[in-house]
Amino acid sequence: MLKLIIKNLVLFIFFFKNELKTIFKDAGAVLLFMVALVIYPLLYSIAYQKEVIKDIPIGVVDLDHTALSRQASKMADATEQLMVAYKPASLKEAEDLFFNGKIKGVILIPNHFEKDILSGQQSNLVVYSDASYFLLYKQVYAGSVYSIGTLNAGIEIKRFLSEGKTLKQAFDQQDPLKVQSRYLYNPSGGYGSFVLPGIVILILQQTMLIGIGMLGGTSRENNLFHIIHQQVNEKWGSIPIILGKSFAYVFIYLFNALFTMVILHNWFNLPDNSNLIGILLLLIPFLFATAFLGLAISVFFRERVYSLLFMVFLSPVILFLSGLSWPASAIPKGLYAAAHIFPSTSMIPAYIRIRISGASINQVTGEWLFLVMQMLAYFILACIAYKLAMKKFT
Repeated sequence: MLKLIIKNLVLFIFFFKNELKTIFKDAGAVLLFMVALVIYPLLYSIAYQKEVIKDIPIGVVDLDHTALSRQASKMADATEQLMVAYKPASLKEAEDLFFNGKIKGVILIPNHFEKDILSGQQSNLVVYSDASYFLLYKQVYAGSVYSIGTLNAGIEIKRFLSEGKTLKQAFDQQDPLKVQSRYLYNPSGGYGSFVLPGIVILILQQTMLIGIGMLGGTSRENNLFHIIHQQVNEKWGSIPIILGKSFAYVFIYLFNALFTMVILHNWFNLPDNSNLIGILLLLIPFLFATAFLGLAISVFFRERVYSLLFMVFLSPVILFLSGLSWPASAIPKGLYAAAHIFPSTSMIPAYIRIRISGASINQVTGEWLFLVMQMLAYFILACIAYKLAMKKFT
């Protein structure tokens, strides 16, 4: 028994070193395992650096041409979200500006706007916004509502003052129920702070899976599988092979995680309420589960390019089902359950809760246990896949 353990330990070290050599000799693997892990997160971080969309160009169609209508236009321009770039004379002219891409929304101030307000009648400001682009729509709508609400509050306060009320009474009556809103775990309310932590996990997973598949496809392509992995047929022979290879991948990806999850995260000041131990306890089973899954499916790629095509095809599906682009609670249960084939589906919500919300590892026990079970299941699957592949290819 001791001889078997020593023999397998020697094989483990051999395959660990051999896989590292294979990776560094393969330009495609180096590109995926190292360069891509720097470029992709960096590009995403730079692209989302502004966090929120500001100064969206809009047009204000002022059909009233009064002091109050001009004030409404100025107040819209003063908001963080909007910039009054054009003042078209008609709605048709504004429509042309919109279709030419020069403005992203329109505020229409109707005739008799000031007259209706001063006479105590209701008047309506009309906001046109492009709902086909939700981020722009949200900002145009929010900026318009904020500026119109502020203008309306000022009009209300003046009316109360004219009725003989004190300034305090006017403010209290205009806003009887004050609401204080706070952005928990995302102080800037930024899109980058929301999406980047989850995107980083997907990049780690997808690059590892593609890279492992490419290396497996290369072995098949060059008819080297049965030569390199002939020890599989020996007793427990697949275990040191799978462990040696997976440790090589995880060893590299621990450095990648250091760059993406620590250096880059802090560089762009993304929200961070985490503890290192909690993150490591999640990261280790996630990386090993991904490595074992990659090894299990890599034996099916006859050429290295098949890995790239297959995983790139799956990447948008995995992104959608991860719950980043669409809430997991709104995804059909069967579809979301199927998405748990990939470790990222459990890793992303658990990682965000620990890293961004400040949860402890005890509060993500369900996801952590699932990752551990997934790691063990994919380890067994990888061993079986290598055994079957050896029988088929020899």
